[in-house]
Amino acid sequence: MKAPHSRTLYDLLDEQANRYPDRLAAIHDDRSATYSELDRRSRVVAAALKARGICAGDRVALLLHNSIEWLEVCFGISALGAVVVPISTWSKAAELEFLLDDSKAVFLVTLDSLGSQDFARDLCQLIPELEQKESPESLTCERFPTLRGIAILGDSKPSGVTAYESFINVEPLDPVPPPGARGRAVDDAIVLYTSGSSSRPKAVRMMHYATIENGFNIGERQGLQPDDRVHVSPPLFWAYGAANAMPATLTHGATLVLQTRFEPGVALDLIERHGCTAIYTLPVMTNALIENDAFAPERTRTLRTGLTIGGPQDVKKAAEVLGASEICNVYGASETYGNCCVTEHAWPLDERAHCQGEPLPGVTVRIVDPETGKPVDAGEDGLVEVRGYLMAGYGGASASQNESVFTPDGFYRTGDIGHLDRLGRFVFVGRDTEMIKRAGINVSPVEIEEVLLQHPKVAQSSVVGVPEERRGEVIVAFVVPKQGESVSAQVLDAHCSALMSRYKVPDRFIVRKSLPLTTTGKVMRRELLDEAKAIVSGDK
Repeated sequence: MKAPHSRTLYDLLDEQANRYPDRLAAIHDDRSATYSELDRRSRVVAAALKARGICAGDRVALLLHNSIEWLEVCFGISALGAVVVPISTWSKAAELEFLLDDSKAVFLVTLDSLGSQDFARDLCQLIPELEQKESPESLTCERFPTLRGIAILGDSKPSGVTAYESFINVEPLDPVPPPGARGRAVDDAIVLYTSGSSSRPKAVRMMHYATIENGFNIGERQGLQPDDRVHVSPPLFWAYGAANAMPATLTHGATLVLQTRFEPGVALDLIERHGCTAIYTLPVMTNALIENDAFAPERTRTLRTGLTIGGPQDVKKAAEVLGASEICNVYGASETYGNCCVTEHAWPLDERAHCQGEPLPGVTVRIVDPETGKPVDAGEDGLVEVRGYLMAGYGGASASQNESVFTPDGFYRTGDIGHLDRLGRFVFVGRDTEMIKRAGINVSPVEIEEVLLQHPKVAQSSVVGVPEERRGEVIVAFVVPKQGESVSAQVLDAHCSALMSRYKVPDRFIVRKSLPLTTTGKVMRRELLDEAKAIVSGDK
């Protein structure tokens, strides 16, 4: 398929609206939007933001679930040359505080709540000015000095916040700013926050052109066509959504079928009702779908292609049991725009199951010796380094890590172990870092350890990840109480649940009198990992 010529995100939507005006761009719940309708709604958002003084280069945060509103806000921000800052809907107040401060967001579009998360309440706690103002215009906030306003979807609306429907009660921006005034191809399009080896999320800066081009190449490996309907339940605030599913689908003129949050019964209904032909899944999602009481092969018979990660058994299960016979195996990171290696959908299943494919066009993967840093021979394991479609660097507080994550010749150090076979296909082996990957989500053990240490009865903590078939890794936390104190797993679970997103909360808490230490006082993680493996194995 011919690639779009657009070089910025809004240009892409505008181009596809002219090419496929009546084709559905997105479906969510009982709503849908054609490409031309999504283009118009995005220009409405752009007009509303412009009226608040938002201009090129400004950071605008969106705290929304997968929805048509997420898309229209994203492209409306882009139409002004401003930068999209998606925020996780799992964020607790402390996480939200960091993200708003670190991103220097000038405006926020948010839900009032989602499930047990009460964002309106959290924002009022963080910004007491919201309940002191009689009008939502011209917000002045001591804690977040760059923040000038908030628009909120839902019924719970503090007096200092604008209702979203009122916010977008304007005429569409017409015309939008000319290309030069709304950003260049190499400008930041999206800043995604991803868990890292530090205790705070890292701000990954994604450029317009790379998001579009790499996304198109991912779609090509899947064999996407305009008639495809792509089921997407992974969040759009992940790279898997915003830098992968969204551009891969829209560059091909196909339709996003968005699910608010993954729930297997609902997912099966959506796939069957809308005749989805592609799916973005993870092993934990695939297992949940096929183990659901409502699953039957005929319900997913329309599936053909899509993306997943995992071992050979995970890929084969998605292809043979779930029914996405041409599903692609992938490798990548947020820093590489979601994926840098993808198998061809037309390859035999056994080949797709046992590798992550060739590097995408414009991407180079090299494997180097951990000791010498020199490239190794084909088939030999080593550290994985990537060059090509890479982030523009970390932003905010994490910018200090830029020098260490890039080599002098421009390769990104992934921290992973793998090899290239003699055909140039990449095979992922494991991680060289201590990062935990739970159900496809990166989790920083340092962040969890710091939260555990905030409990008044905890003296020490150490967190490890243990491989597990269903979830990739389970999280095991070792905790030492303060002298004379005792603490239970139930108390620790409640403590973590109150301060962190649920996916970061450990699966097991092991209370010990002490942690094994080296002669220099460092925790012996390998010894703890072996103990954790034995405990998890004994649970089965």
